[in-house]
Amino acid sequence: MQRLLGWAAALALVFVLAVPSAQAQDTLAPVQVVQKIADDLATTIGARREELRKDHDKLIQEIDGILLPHFDIDYASLLVLGQSARTSSPEQRSRFAKAFYNSIAHRYAEGLLNYTRGNVRVLPFNAELNDKRTIVRTQVVLDDGKTVAVDYAFRKSSAGDWKAYDVIIEGISYITNYRNQVAAEIKASSLDSLIQRLETQGEKALEGMEKRQQGGA
Repeated sequence: MQRLLGWAAALALVFVLAVPSAQAQDTLAPVQVVQKIADDLATTIGARREELRKDHDKLIQEIDGILLPHFDIDYASLLVLGQSARTSSPEQRSRFAKAFYNSIAHRYAEGLLNYTRGNVRVLPFNAELNDKRTIVRTQVVLDDGKTVAVDYAFRKSSAGDWKAYDVIIEGISYITNYRNQVAAEIKASSLDSLIQRLETQGEKALEGMEKRQQGGA
């Protein structure tokens, strides 16, 4: 299970927090988005696993190249900031989104080196929720054959395309999880201090947030 959470969290968090591309994309249904990304990751990582294992920057570049068009960092960041988004400036929100994504990407990217085709099963699309929001349900297959439910929340943008904004692993929303951690960190210091820590310390700042949320620090 721990190994799963390593690369599944990598897949999940990089999925949700990837910066959206400005380039227009053909409109895909949410289930097609998830399937395409799963296939593209398997093809890219499967063919270049050893090369990418030795070059972390290249690994992040390749992951971004696959994920960039399909995820809404602005909306996800607003959800993570929660009530603090209302009192923050546009500059603070922009800096937070970039710093939070970079810290996530650097921390979890290597977990995707364990990703192979067949690790993710995209379940049949049932048009859950409504025509503006929906859920794509998948199963992650562990080494021992057991499966873990990993669901992706999508919303339709004003341009009419679907963007992912949250991932729920075994019923736990990563947006909600990090929102609680961010709220506690801002209360203990300030949003500017949190942004600066994420910009300069990245992974260590995330680890500190998680430990404080769990009562470990």
